[in-house]
Amino acid sequence: MDGITLGKFFLKELEEETPASRKCLERVPESLFTWKPHEKSMSMGYLALVVAEIPQWITDIVEISEIDFATFKHFEPKTTADLVKHFEENLKGTRIALQNVTDEALSEPFSLKNKGEVLFSSPKSDNIGSSINHLVHHRGQLTVYLRLNNIPVPSIYGPSADDKSF
Repeated sequence: MDGITLGKFFLKELEEETPASRKCLERVPESLFTWKPHEKSMSMGYLALVVAEIPQWITDIVEISEIDFATFKHFEPKTTADLVKHFEENLKGTRIALQNVTDEALSEPFSLKNKGEVLFSSPKSDNIGSSINHLVHHRGQLTVYLRLNNIPVPSIYGPSADDKSF
């Protein structure tokens, strides 16, 4: 990749997704944090929190080499501003982690666990790419939640029906 490390490659991809993710999070009103489109769906607040916390997953993949569902501490935002600030704080750590990680370190294993039991293990680099995809997926879900609540959907990769300022 012409002297670029995998970490910097992933960082570039994450940075390209950041503005749209931030715009979506900024539009989630705290009055709808508990709203769900269906009883089996995540609440809007939890879905937005997942989007805000995926950068922390990437930092943990790089620096800790594991995530355990049983011990991962979720932030509890009270306001939309708290949610956006949490996203920004998580991004700050991820930028440092990806800027500094070596390709060799990204070939080391990452393990996803539940209560200490390994659910799967694979190279860190595989999990960073899939985490960025996961962020995009959940951000897409979040845009549907916004639409269902008549909240203007921001432009993502081009203009939306609500935001033609692209």
